[in-house]
Amino acid sequence: MQQGIIAGLTDKGFGFIKIEGQEKDLFFHSNELVNVSFDDLRQGDKLEFEVENGDKGPKAVKVSKI
Repeated sequence: MQQGIIAGLTDKGFGFIKIEGQEKDLFFHSNELVNVSFDDLRQGDKLEFEVENGDKGPKAVKVSKI
């Protein structure tokens, strides 16, 4: 599991995670949230997740709030 913070959220049910030491933010979709609602997330919240390769590159899966 990796950790990061929410860099941004959209009104379409997805967002981006900032990982320390990496330039590019990691995409996540609300379908991948575990034990948290997308509406309860805020920019700056700490998350724990796994990374998988998606159709458009790496993405966060099994995303939970710390």
